[in-house]
This record gives sequence, structure tokens and C-alpha cells, in this order.
Amino acid sequence: MESRLMKAEGVLRMLSLALAATAALLVGLDTQTKTVLLVRRKATAKDLDGLWTMTLVTSITAGYHLLQLFRCMALALLGRNPCRGSKSVAWFLFLLDQGVTYATFGATMAGLQAALVAVFGVDGLQWSKLCNIYTRFCEQVAGGMLCGLAASLAMAVVSAVSAHHLFRLYPCSVKAARWRWLPF
Repeated sequence: MESRLMKAEGVLRMLSLALAATAALLVGLDTQTKTVLLVRRKATAKDLDGLWTMTLVTSITAGYHLLQLFRCMALALLGRNPCRGSKSVAWFLFLLDQGVTYATFGATMAGLQAALVAVFGVDGLQWSKLCNIYTRFCEQVAGGMLCGLAASLAMAVVSAVSAHHLFRLYPCSVKAARWRWLPF
């Protein structure tokens, strides 16, 4: 049972790593140059703070999951069970997983808000629609947003697995013994 859970956690971490890195690359490396009213303008993720923040946070998230994968592989190669550790380490890893998940979701939502301003504009502030001009840029940012949201969902499941590892270290009470028929 634990080996299947460890494999599932590894797969979910790899999925989170791949999706977060893809989101960071799609948004961060996206540029498009157009000539507007005889002036050449270049659209990049740095033009919108929300997109740049999302790029940085998803890059850090991908690095975090890479480090966690290395930790799990190193412990597995040493023959130690990464699920059986001290409560303080389990709490630390659980809180890190939760923090990374919330930070990624928040940064993705901030980037989405900036992207929606680019798509629809804000008439009250006289901000025009940018996606009418920079269509490829906006399409690539949309792909990055979808990858960021999918990474957030995968990280939420990783956090649930991390919580399972943590609370497994605590003894079972009499009331909780009635729920022993659950498969986890």
C-alpha cells in the first residue's frame, strides 16, 4: 500500500513539475512584436506584473518539486522509507506543500486577472484590448494559464497525500477505529 502511495506521489510531483515548468516557459518566454501607428511595440510577460509574478512563482514551484523528487529518490536509494519520518519533518513538508500550492494558485489567478484585462480592456480607465493586436501572445498566455491551473490542481492532490503521510504518524483513537474499513 505504501509503495503504491509513494509511486503515486512521485508521479503527481512529476506532473506538477512538468505543468509548472510549462506554464513558466509559455508565459515567461512569450513575446510578440507588432507595428502600431508606425511604432514597433513588443509585448512580453514583464509588461503585466501579474504575468511576471506568475512566471516567477511557477518557476520556483517547479524547482521545489524537482528538489522533492530528488529527496524521495535519494531516500529510496538509501533504502529508507520517505513516508516514515519524524513528525516535525512531516509537518515541515506538509506546510511547504500547502504553501507552494496556495502561492501557485494565487499567482495563477493574478496572472489570469491581468490576462483578462488584456483580453477585454477597461473602458473606465481607457485601457484598450491588447489581444486584438497581439493575438499569438494572448493565445500563448492562455495556454500558460491552463497549465498553471492544472499544476495547482495536481499540487492540491500532492498536498492531500502529504497530509495523509503526516496524520498517519499519529495514533488512532477509539472513535476513528470505526472508520478502519476505509482503504487508506
